[in-house]
Order: sequence, then C-alpha cells, then structure tokens
Amino acid sequence: MNLAPLPAAESGLVVDVDQARPMPLQGGLRCQRGELLALVGPSGAGKTSLMRVLAGLMRPQRGRVAVDGEVWCDTERGIFLPPQQRHVGLVFQNYALMPHLDALGNVALSLLHLPAPERQRTAQRWLDHVQLSPDQQRRRPADLSGGQQQRVAVARALAREPRLLLLDEPFSAVDQMMRQGLYRLLADLRRELSVPIVLVTHDLNEARMLADRLAVMDAGLVLQQGTPAQIHTQPRNARVADLVGIQNRFHGLWLGPASTPGQGLLRWASAGKVPADDAPVLQVRDKSRLIPGEPVNWVIPSDGIGLVDMAERGADDFVAEVTEARHLGEITLATLAVAAVPGSRLVLTLSGSQRRRLTPGSVVAARLDRQFVHVMPVRSAQGASGQRP
Repeated sequence: MNLAPLPAAESGLVVDVDQARPMPLQGGLRCQRGELLALVGPSGAGKTSLMRVLAGLMRPQRGRVAVDGEVWCDTERGIFLPPQQRHVGLVFQNYALMPHLDALGNVALSLLHLPAPERQRTAQRWLDHVQLSPDQQRRRPADLSGGQQQRVAVARALAREPRLLLLDEPFSAVDQMMRQGLYRLLADLRRELSVPIVLVTHDLNEARMLADRLAVMDAGLVLQQGTPAQIHTQPRNARVADLVGIQNRFHGLWLGPASTPGQGLLRWASAGKVPADDAPVLQVRDKSRLIPGEPVNWVIPSDGIGLVDMAERGADDFVAEVTEARHLGEITLATLAVAAVPGSRLVLTLSGSQRRRLTPGSVVAARLDRQFVHVMPVRSAQGASGQRP
C-alpha cells in the first residue's frame, strides 16, 4: 500500500495506515465533520487498534493522521503528537470512571487546565447537557445505572471540546431500554457537534441505524468503506457480504455481455460446483469488469426477492419450496429452496397478508429483481482495500 499525500486543506478526519507488526493494520478512513463513521468487523479485526492510532495511544509503523488539515501523525516526516495534544474525546465500553469521585468530579477531572471554580461550572453544564439531574450529578458511579454512567463518560469526553470523538463499544454494557435513550442522546449531540465521530461496534443493526458511513474490517484490513446502503447492496467481495450479514449470497459463472447494452449474463451455480449447461441464466447489470468464463459470487438483498402465486408464475420466476417459516409478530422470516439450483436457499423477511400462506412444505414462485443483483469476482479479501469492487 502506497500512502498518498494528505490533503492538507481537507476538513474532517483523514487516515492512512500500513503496518505488519505488532499486528497487521492497513487501510484508509475518511470522516467529515458532523459525520459518524462506524468500524464494524469480528473480534480481532483491528478496530480498537485503529482507534488507538487515532487517539495517539499507538504509533503505527507507517501512517498518517490529520484532522481538519492539522497533521497529528506522519511517520515519514517524523510527526507524532501525543494524546494530550490531539484534543480527542474518548468514550470506553467500561466507562473508565473514577469510583471515588461523583459525576461532577469525574467530568471536572478532565478540565484540570481550567481554574477550579470554572471546572465545576463547565462540568455541571455538560452533565446538564447529557440530561443528568443535579441529584445524579452528586452520585458516585456505583450509585448510578449503567446508562447514567455512560452519560457521565460522554460528558467527560465532550467537556474538553474535542476535535475528534471516539466511541469504543459505548453501548454494549447497557440493556436495550437504556440503549434507546443513549441513541437519542447521540443523535442530539451529533446535530450540535461539528466534529468527526468514529464508533466501534459489533452490532450491525446499531451501526446501520447510527452511522452515515461504515468501514468493514477483517484481520487488520479495511475491506470497504461506504454508506450502509452501498455496502449492503454492493459489497466488494464475499467476505464483506458475510461480515455485514447479507444472507442471500450465491455462486455463479460469468458468461459475458448480453445483447442489451449495459447488461451481462450470469449462470447460477450450486455452492462448490461447476454450473451445469442447463442451470438458470440471469440477465443482470454489467460493469464491464468481469471476464467471460470467470467464476463469481453474487448477492441480492431480501427486498429484491418477491413471491408470486404459482398461477401467475412467469418464465423468469423460480419454483421454490418453503423449508422454514418463522412468524415473529408482524414479520415472517422465510427460507426457500430453489428447485432449479440444488443447495441454494433464498432468505426473505415478509410482512402483510402474503406471509400467512407460507408453511413449511408449500411451493411458491420466487421472482428476483435483476437490478438488485450485485456480482463480485472471486478473490481473496487481501486485495479488497484498494482494488476493483
């Protein structure tokens, strides 16, 4: 990976890292002011290590970090600002509050650069801002709920008026009801703050709900960055699709361009098998990046799959057997086995009256919206950081 020059006048956070030891870490991130970027990936993906680089707690072998054009780290130029000079707000999973201090004291501890009376006034103002009552502000952490402790941690992070806010699994230690209140708090703060916010989370639903952009990481590599919708509908490779929970992932063989401009032909293959000559062929979007005869992976989101009555089945629809139908209140999770492609399963989330007819063993016609099909070359995750999608 070649580190591109940092755009000195670019606003927000700009990061490029490339190291092999003590752990692999490679890729670039961009996060504008007022934007929330979520780092997602499995344990050991390198998310927290990358946060440590941003905070100045770890010096990368090679890397550059800048916020609003101010360079915090540039290994080639020998620049490395320590944490206290970076004006970073940190919110940890375990809150990291001082147990012997009350909420006011914990926030005031981050304001030692101010005179004592001003520390108390500033701490109180931020605790008011995160909606802690005067009584709660005088309590020690042990006398506060998990959600209240997290609000203290947020107030402490914001009290120094950071230029970058880092949230490391901030909601994982509180229950679902408390999380909803913290989500609303974060949404309110985002409207008021004009700083880049980076969130580490294992919860994909949380990331999709809160983030403007996602960065998918695995084994220390930034595999893909984009909006939640972009990554969900156009994952760069099969590993990204797996990490972001896309369930309708399939194999195929790229046959080449179709007669219609901008369209190509994809033969649907069973997992681990060469597709038979009579296997279904789908006409899908062609980005002119694939070679005829190239094995591919392809995905389609659940909302690109519809069900029609067998009597209305068209020539391009697929006969499928319902193998599972889990009725969960107002929605149903259904799994369908496609007769024409042995071993292939379609997974749908359905609502409305149509789902009531779905029972295991019933036969339906599945209609795929070809415009939702996204085709990817079969390649390792290693090349995903900077090569073709």
